Amino acid sequence: MSQASIRTALLAVAVVTGASLSQAQAQPVKVGLAMDLSGPFAVGGAEAKAGFAVAMKQLDGKLGGVPVEFVEADTAGNPDLARQVVERMLLRDKIDLFTGPVGSSVALAVGPPLFAAKVPYLSSNTGPSDYSGAKCNPYFFGASYPNDAYHEAAGKFASDKGFKKVALIAPSYPGGKDAASGFKRNFKGAVGDELYTKLGQLDYSAEIAQIRASKPDALYFFLPGAMGVSFIKQFVGAGLSKDVALISTAFSADEDMIPAVGEPMLGLFNTAHWSYDLDNAANQRFVAAFRQQNNGRNPSFYAGQAYDVLMAMDAAVRDAGGKVADKPALLKAIKAAKYKSVRGDFSYGANNFPIQNYYLRVIGKDASGRITNKVIGTVLQNYQDSSAAKCAMKS
Repeated sequence: MSQASIRTALLAVAVVTGASLSQAQAQPVKVGLAMDLSGPFAVGGAEAKAGFAVAMKQLDGKLGGVPVEFVEADTAGNPDLARQVVERMLLRDKIDLFTGPVGSSVALAVGPPLFAAKVPYLSSNTGPSDYSGAKCNPYFFGASYPNDAYHEAAGKFASDKGFKKVALIAPSYPGGKDAASGFKRNFKGAVGDELYTKLGQLDYSAEIAQIRASKPDALYFFLPGAMGVSFIKQFVGAGLSKDVALISTAFSADEDMIPAVGEPMLGLFNTAHWSYDLDNAANQRFVAAFRQQNNGRNPSFYAGQAYDVLMAMDAAVRDAGGKVADKPALLKAIKAAKYKSVRGDFSYGANNFPIQNYYLRVIGKDASGRITNKVIGTVLQNYQDSSAAKCAMKS
């Protein structure tokens, strides 16, 4: 991205102010929302924005009863731009809390300035293995999941299913490398080809030819957003799905992608820590509100996570008595997670990542004929990611 484009994006940072009280009554809480609304993670970024919008409406412009100002920016999935945007939020806007990025590379870029400024970062999506392990930080909360755990769940499913040889394909960036490492950690069979593609790649003819030649029993793919849409269409169109089972995670097989792919998605197994059909009151409330605000469509996990993070912030500000400048109290309140999550009950481990369930889903048709996901089992229960052992934090 050119310096001119970066300067333009920085100037586009906008402040959206919720319902206001007088300065004498309460200082507003400022929340940085750095979303990937363009670039390789734009599909997930758009879904996250829709999830944030549902929470904002329900919270009526407040967090924990305190007025809130949202400082929004598009980081375009670009780590350099994202870091500059966040530094601007810290210096000019004096944000108190932060969330938003979809990609691991962006999270790794913006973490250091946030940690140095002692601003809590509640990730509404990515949970890089560095942050769940050796580079864990008291100011980073992997509020959704640790990267490795999703893929560890998929690896366990592939082993339980009895696949003997599995090929892997993922983009060549931190999230893609975490995907392959996590899958291999719990898969007991043989790993064939490991294919790493360019981030944002849309033509997979060469990779599909290589997969055809290697003849695996199954293929595990981690290709979020438009990358996954293109890959599935090309893979099924090439006839490989007749002989090679497809396994993925919610990143590449959720409600945001299904309408763009259609019938080729049928029968695809994927793992997730959340699904719109989980049976709990908080989830039902969110799903109903999302459908009402989005023409009846089902939310993706990106939307569910974004909604959950603002609800987590609401509870933390409330339990800290609105005193967001009291960092020890705010961190303690965040970690307590005293709110009703759309995923159901969970707790944070010592590395500030969730201990939670991971589910197996399959894509089929509901009673109305709509192609959608359905939870069919629990792969890992109350699971702590494997990177936690490398984290020096003890509580």
